Amino acid sequence: MPRELREVPVKQGSGIRKSGKVFGQGQKTAKTIRAGLYARVSTQDQQTLSMQNRALREYTARRNWTIAMQVKEVGSGATQRQRREELMEAARRREIDVVVVWRLDRWGRSVTDLLATLQELEHLGIGFVSLTEALDLTTPAGRAMAGLLAVFAAFEREILGERVRAGLAHARQNGKRLGRPATAGLHADKIRKLHRSGLSKSEIARRINIGRTSVRRILADPPKKK
Repeated sequence: MPRELREVPVKQGSGIRKSGKVFGQGQKTAKTIRAGLYARVSTQDQQTLSMQNRALREYTARRNWTIAMQVKEVGSGATQRQRREELMEAARRREIDVVVVWRLDRWGRSVTDLLATLQELEHLGIGFVSLTEALDLTTPAGRAMAGLLAVFAAFEREILGERVRAGLAHARQNGKRLGRPATAGLHADKIRKLHRSGLSKSEIARRINIGRTSVRRILADPPKKK
């Protein structure tokens, strides 16, 4: 007699539940980008500070970035950017993922200084965005722009070097003596005389108003025969 055929239940669907896991592990959520905002104005132009801050915050919101640090700095162009260094320290501690500035000249004192900071940020894996120049080093096009900045920085160093060499040559032609003045050497005889009288090197330096290193150096060298 023929064998009895049994119905086999047909599986519905793929049988894979949408559990939010891939190969047994949870799906990765998008990383939150932590932005460090930097605004800077001169002491004579502080009214643009609020404008910079507003532009920086609006851009960060459009990118859906989180503001982890906001730095405001006021000072002349010749002063050291101390608040900027605080932002760089945060980058070194990996507390931010991208630096956002309003304009490049707000961030860098010179092309060379600008390039040095951008190279350090790149080495740290920290992005950099300048709103006015539409420079975004988180993109390939932005990184290509950074290569052009390196060319400009090399050009700037060459120009400065030429100016220094021209200035030194002009000074020599006019008979000017270059280098630090030999202040301590002018007091060599007096230094040796005071030392022979029993004064300490520290006391000799205090009396003549020179450094103790200079005193030790002169006493270590035998006097030249006249």
